[in-house]
Amino acid sequence: MVSYLQVDDLTKSFGDLVLFKNISFGIAEGQRVGLIAKNGVGKTTLLNIIAGKEDYNSGSVIFRKDIHVGYLNQDPTYPAGLTVLQACFYPENETVKLNSEYDEKSFAHEQRAKQILSQLKINDFEQNVEKLSGGQLKRVALANVLITEPNLLILDEPTNHLDLEMIEWLEIYLSRSSITLLMVTHDRYFLDRVCSEIIEIDNKQLYQYKGNYSYYLEKRQERIDAQNSDLERANNLFRKELEWMRRQPQARATKAKARIDSFYELEEKVNQQQVSGNIKLEVKSSYIGNKIFEAKHVYKSFGSLKIVEDFNYIFARYEKMGIVGNNGTGKSTFIKMLVGEIPLDKGNFDIGETVNFGYYSQDGLSFDENMKVIDVIQNIAEVIDLGGGKKLTASQFLQHFLFTPEKQHSFVHKLSGGEKRRLYLCTVLIKNPNFLILDEPTNDLDIITLNILEDYLINFKGCVIVVSHDRYFMDKVVDHLLVFNGNADIKDFPGNYTCYREWKELKELEEKETGKQTQVKEKPIERNKNQEKKKLSFKEQREFESLDTEIPTLENKKNAIEQELSSGKLSSDELFEKSNLIKILIEEIDTKTMRWLELSELA
Repeated sequence: MVSYLQVDDLTKSFGDLVLFKNISFGIAEGQRVGLIAKNGVGKTTLLNIIAGKEDYNSGSVIFRKDIHVGYLNQDPTYPAGLTVLQACFYPENETVKLNSEYDEKSFAHEQRAKQILSQLKINDFEQNVEKLSGGQLKRVALANVLITEPNLLILDEPTNHLDLEMIEWLEIYLSRSSITLLMVTHDRYFLDRVCSEIIEIDNKQLYQYKGNYSYYLEKRQERIDAQNSDLERANNLFRKELEWMRRQPQARATKAKARIDSFYELEEKVNQQQVSGNIKLEVKSSYIGNKIFEAKHVYKSFGSLKIVEDFNYIFARYEKMGIVGNNGTGKSTFIKMLVGEIPLDKGNFDIGETVNFGYYSQDGLSFDENMKVIDVIQNIAEVIDLGGGKKLTASQFLQHFLFTPEKQHSFVHKLSGGEKRRLYLCTVLIKNPNFLILDEPTNDLDIITLNILEDYLINFKGCVIVVSHDRYFMDKVVDHLLVFNGNADIKDFPGNYTCYREWKELKELEEKETGKQTQVKEKPIERNKNQEKKKLSFKEQREFESLDTEIPTLENKKNAIEQELSSGKLSSDELFEKSNLIKILIEEIDTKTMRWLELSELA
């Protein structure tokens, strides 16, 4: 395979903090690599180094000559004054080697740009970028890197700010293309279906796995078990050597000195924390009664935009509900209404007296940046009750959520964005609520933290409502869904997200088949017995005969293109060209079929 990127002996540190040390890996043409690590250990830093946006201490980053590299930054920016369409062709800098050659007047790839933007639900192509939200800007930047057709595509959290429909579109787009990929994402279904290799940074070292996310989980656990077994043997030996050290006078013999040196090396090894695979934290929530909340004839709208209309619902004890839907359908508004942050237009939420909400909001991240991590938590609670007389200190609780003792005594301003999100989550959970409402808790959290949170919620002895675009997370945590379809259309679905997706696809297929049958079997219009039946003109007769031939031909063309689209062999350009063509064919078939039905009434 042709090598596109080679990273050798790369080391990066910020002062005394070493993110990774002497790591090496390569990416060859056609490889699709997912990068996994805890927040704060350098995933984004590594991508920035590769993209030429950040310096490093030692090592080398070498690209194959003449390849184009597209980089989706986690927080992209564009100069003010650019329109959305212009931003799609904006070159970031020469170091990432984006293909910046385009004619601003002709926009050679303008149609393709509009197609991708439309898939990402950006439809105002002339809007200035400074008027976009952070999420919209991220989607424009995603369109930017896809349109440039790079040889190597580097993506930092591409699914953030995408709704489920957009995520599934991007998943299909990338899995069908032949592009080479290096990606950081917390979306595990996306990772599993798009990437064929995983690299993990753990304890400053890099580990490689030749398989998808499911394979990585299996092999990572094997590595953890082996490391823990090795640490256990080292601990046993350390206890014996410690006893010998305590008995020894100050040694002067060469053999004794060598043994003492070995003891200190062993001490350093056993001081490493035991690696954890699946951490389970079972916390006793405060008592919650049978009455949780009841929504009674709830109405809410903003102008012509309806959020809920005559909504009624009785929430059950220990219920774990997921809320899904496209962006802008009112998911966050709904839970803000429930917790009292947004007033209702009409109706009410009747909430039980024992309910104690723990609310994690998208915009709730607010800390005194000069406080230490441990102080943030201890200011809320010194201990958390596990039940059965067992308790955890604030420090022990933080360790469960991957804050080491050293990190606990760091200042908040030194934390990464993901670490701040994790700390915010801890501030919600340590209050010991019995009803958790989590609005997009999976954004900016690393996969390891997500696994811990999932286990926490599965074992949580209370009620849960989760808004999330993370399908894997929803499948593990919730037992049924509220699906927001927009314009106050809300469906209560019994089951997790995968069950809903399968049901929806089956329903759409059935409706499509029923629609075809209805169209073909449509009864002729009844006429008055005295009304004379109109005859086909010569021209109409020729048109009718022609349609008999044209419609099957168009159907055959459509079927052939559908097979090409599902083959996985098309390039990205071909994929969009065929997708556009099939839409035109479907419209033409529908038009000609309706005309055929009209003429058949007269035949």
